[in-house]
Amino acid sequence: MLGLDALPLLDVRLGVLDIGSNTVHLLVVDAHRGGHPTPMSSTKSLLRLAERIDSDGRLADDAAKDLIEAVDDFTRIARTSGCEQVMAFATSAVRDATNSDDVLADVHEKTGVAIGVLSGRDEARLTSLAVRRWYGWSAGRIVALDIGGGSLEMSNGVDEEPDVALSVPLGAGRLTRDWLPGDPPDRRRIGVLRDWLDAELKPVAAQLSAPGKADLAVGSSKTFRSLARLTGAAPSSAGPRVKRQLTASGLRQLIAFISRMTRADRADLEGVNAERAGQLVAGALVAEAAMRALNLDTLDICPWALREGVILRRLDSDAFDDELPILGTTSPDNDQ
Repeated sequence: MLGLDALPLLDVRLGVLDIGSNTVHLLVVDAHRGGHPTPMSSTKSLLRLAERIDSDGRLADDAAKDLIEAVDDFTRIARTSGCEQVMAFATSAVRDATNSDDVLADVHEKTGVAIGVLSGRDEARLTSLAVRRWYGWSAGRIVALDIGGGSLEMSNGVDEEPDVALSVPLGAGRLTRDWLPGDPPDRRRIGVLRDWLDAELKPVAAQLSAPGKADLAVGSSKTFRSLARLTGAAPSSAGPRVKRQLTASGLRQLIAFISRMTRADRADLEGVNAERAGQLVAGALVAEAAMRALNLDTLDICPWALREGVILRRLDSDAFDDELPILGTTSPDNDQ
């Protein structure tokens, strides 16, 4: 039997390249098995891939070109930052594109980076892992919610592998494009969207809740952090370990306020960046509907989410000499 002392203690610098619906984000961390990943740098590029899918469901040629350039640039940054490995993954925008295989093959050919496409369920599982590691075993059963640009991920479990992991196409960007194109959004359409979300989430909430009632309910992702900040939570400058919460009552009051504002005015609010201001109302409505469907009065806000889950999963798999088949990986030394 392999004793724990025989397992090598990893001490590496890793890059995580997250290709999302709105941005491509490179996070560089110093990490080792059993330790707390320490962020060293964060670099973003706004590509808005989800908005650049044509009527046939194809990612546009210019968007694919921009993606190749961004991946190439960020791989170079990872190399100069001393990363031993870059883990590259894409979520809903690339996942939904009908030509995703061709685009990713082209990215690999031109940059040397193999990008893994995460399923929605894997997004939920990896986010659940990050949340569990942040709060620990003493938190008991955790229900975790994460609102992205294209989808809403939800999980429920007492272990690092959740009992239920779900993904539904209710992302803030997707709903903004489909339901709330006005600036400010039309109040009647907000009301219709609220009713539609309640109907969509009712069976999902029943499935999510089946394993048992949560001891702790958690929201992760930038959307939840922004909503919490706008309802009075501590700013990011206070550090990640400050307790932050989002309440259902505070969220309802916030929606009444921000739904009357233009995108430009929302971008001026503290805790809201310009790239997400346009989808803030839809994100708030999804959060409200999910909390209502699950009968949650309060969510704790977790500073860790999908990217940290990817890092933790890689460290675990390396520690036990296992592979991580759901992620594309590359050595930054293999520049092409």
